[in-house]
Amino acid sequence: MKKTVGIVGMGAMGRGVAASLLGAGFAVAGYDLNTDALANFAQSGGIACHSLAELGECSDVVIVLVVNAAQTEQVLFDDNALLSTLKRGSVVIASSTVAPAFAAEISRRLAEQGVAMIDAPVSGGVAGAAAGKLTIMGSGPQAAYDACQEVFDGYAAKVYRFGDEAGLGSKVKLINNLLCGVHIAVAAEAMALAKREGIEPQLLYDVITHSAGNSWAFQDRMPHVIADNFAPVTALNIFVKDLGLVLDMANSADFIAPLTECAHRMFLSAADAGNGLLDDTAVIKIFDDASRVREVRKAY
Repeated sequence: MKKTVGIVGMGAMGRGVAASLLGAGFAVAGYDLNTDALANFAQSGGIACHSLAELGECSDVVIVLVVNAAQTEQVLFDDNALLSTLKRGSVVIASSTVAPAFAAEISRRLAEQGVAMIDAPVSGGVAGAAAGKLTIMGSGPQAAYDACQEVFDGYAAKVYRFGDEAGLGSKVKLINNLLCGVHIAVAAEAMALAKREGIEPQLLYDVITHSAGNSWAFQDRMPHVIADNFAPVTALNIFVKDLGLVLDMANSADFIAPLTECAHRMFLSAADAGNGLLDDTAVIKIFDDASRVREVRKAY
């Protein structure tokens, strides 16, 4: 008999993971503060839970897909939160992007209550979640991985384990986000320069995506810029947070990360201009304001 899987966070990623797991034959319970999201989830065959305690009580494995560390702390440890009803021997798959030290700390606290944790950030975006093709970059006890193998098979194409220690998965995720954030920032810079030089954006896109300068970020994100459509797929503020976490990790290791710092300043500047809730490609808007470009330059 397959495990019951709980999902906390029924946003775009959570909905995709839930749909993949339902398609794989799992009983899936879901919780979100958004009642419309819960109602839609129930209509698709899921079990809508109206409290975290209710979800914890019925779940063997819980996937936490919330925005940040503060929300992760809240859903796990607040009064009447998951830990109030999670059974000993159950597993939490913690998939939010957080500081590695935070991941290690919550793993320790869960273990004290007989609950295992896999530090399991993901990559693949909304499309990967919906297709059941996410990449999991994780760490945690081998026994927990073994217990969750069927669950992982239901929503992930690649599952990596970097060791027993919680926090290692989060370190890998931050390195991935370093690359992704820098690539988006430099893709926006290239497109902004091309526009300034009178180069037709769609033609440039076709050339770059068939040339050595291509990257996943350029290919995936620059169509938003060409269409002048900054409706959020991934909000710009996410990279303000994530690149900040990368810099914190680098600083704690006495490591210089100049490209990350520059990209972070670009996202910060765009957010300060009121673009934080737009798509991350709205970082290109700093090039419309010479004072914001000078602000980034001043740091160097």
